[in-house]
Amino acid sequence: MTDHPANGLDDVVHQRVRLGIMAVTHQARQVEFGFLRETLQLTAGNLGQHLTVLEKAELIRIEKGYEGKRPRTWVTLTAAGQTALRDEISHLKQLIHQVEQADTAPADH
Repeated sequence: MTDHPANGLDDVVHQRVRLGIMAVTHQARQVEFGFLRETLQLTAGNLGQHLTVLEKAELIRIEKGYEGKRPRTWVTLTAAGQTALRDEISHLKQLIHQVEQADTAPADH
């Protein structure tokens, strides 16, 4: 028996908000805190907590700076973050495939 794809899901990455952060950041290459907050419909505090988890896991890099006189926080995926996101998507695809196969297979009872 092979290992079930659900066993390969990463608890740090798979959490809905963190997966969203990683997906949006991957698409944009570098994303600003306010854009993430609005896109994912989060409070600043909630987003900050999830960013801290991802940063401690070394999946994202956070850079603080200024745009004019306004403070900005920029988020980018690290190489490890890119790999973790690819792995998560791969496991999700395998899981979806298994569910779809079960839906089309004749019942065995």
